[in-house]
Formats: sequence, C-alpha cells, structure tokens
Amino acid sequence: MIAEKGVPTPTPMAMPLTKPVILPLAEERRRHQRVKVNLLGRYMLADRREYPCQVVDMSPGGMAMIAPMAGQPGEKVIAYIDHIGRLEGKVARTIDNGFAMSISATLRKRDKLAAQLTWLANRQILNLPEDRRHGRFAPRNAMARLVLPNGTNVACRVIDLSQSGAAIGIAPELRPPVGVVVTVGKTQGRVVRHIEDGFAIEFMRLQHPDFVEENVTGG
Repeated sequence: MIAEKGVPTPTPMAMPLTKPVILPLAEERRRHQRVKVNLLGRYMLADRREYPCQVVDMSPGGMAMIAPMAGQPGEKVIAYIDHIGRLEGKVARTIDNGFAMSISATLRKRDKLAAQLTWLANRQILNLPEDRRHGRFAPRNAMARLVLPNGTNVACRVIDLSQSGAAIGIAPELRPPVGVVVTVGKTQGRVVRHIEDGFAIEFMRLQHPDFVEENVTGG
C-alpha cells in the first residue's frame, strides 16, 4: 500500500523465525535403522482381502515382507504383525516374493517401534527364539500328515513341538521353501527355516498346551 503524503508508512511487525528441528545424524539413523527379523502376520490391501505375510526386515519407518500379493506402489496397507501389532502405511516398492511398505506413525509410535526392534535384535543376538518361552517336547505319536502349498498330502515325522511351532522331518526333495504356509495335522504354520532332516514351522496361532499334540499328530 502506498502511504499518503505526510503520513508515515507503518513499519511491518517482525515475525519470529521458526527454526526447524533437525535430529542429530546418529539419532536419525537410529530411528530408521533396519533390523533383520522373522515375524509372522497378516495384511490387507485396498481390496480388503487378507493375506499372510512374513516380515524379514523392519525399521520404525518401513518394513519388507514376503507376501503372496504385492499391491501397487502407493496403495494403502494395514498389517497386523506378531509382537508389533497394527501398522498402517503404503506400498513403497515390490521385492522378490513380496513388497516393502512405509509405516505411517506418530513420533511416539516410532519410538515405541524402535524399542521393540531393539528388543527383537537383542533376542536374535542372544539366540533366544520366541518359542523358548514354550517348552518343546517329543510327541507320543511322531507320525503326522503334511499338506504342502500345492495341495500334496504326504506323511511326515514330528521331531518335536511346542505351543508355538514344530520341527518336521521329511525327505529333502519334499522340503517346502522358507516362508510358505503348510498344514501339519489340523494346524497351519509357516516354514521359518530348514534343518538337517527337514524344516521348522511357526504356527499361525498359538496352540493350547492340552491340545497341541492332538491338533498336530492326532495322538
């Protein structure tokens, strides 16, 4: 605005400058440091269909998972991950056998995730698998039926089991790949690693201690 003659031009008020909060580089890296994990869960894409998944690495800002359906970049994802809980985000990119997603969370939620990931990383360093909480035992009847991902039904041997998982003995040529879902007896589980005589699975749901043997071997 042009001032009238003889009328002083008002001096504009000085606005305080807001300095952006910049985290120290070490702290910023810590907040988004990826940790190798092995967590089972389920996720839902925009079509609202649910799929099983296995998270293989994670940071407070994102995670990568083995999954049967990747979705499109930018597509909304809602995931329920063991030990972590409900997470929301978007498909960031596809990877071999799955996809990576961002995690939308408040600063407080990210700090909680960082603490959870630290605990998970320490558990792996100390070689303390989750199923150590549930004592393993050899079943009375070791024979069971195994349904592979392609629908093949074969005999197998249950080496040991617990409320959360089992070790399965089977011929090497029938050993399913890590990450796939199989059914032993009446119980579904995901293959988490290969062992010398077969493979290990983690059950999709924690089993009741009084019925786990019946559900797996029928014994």
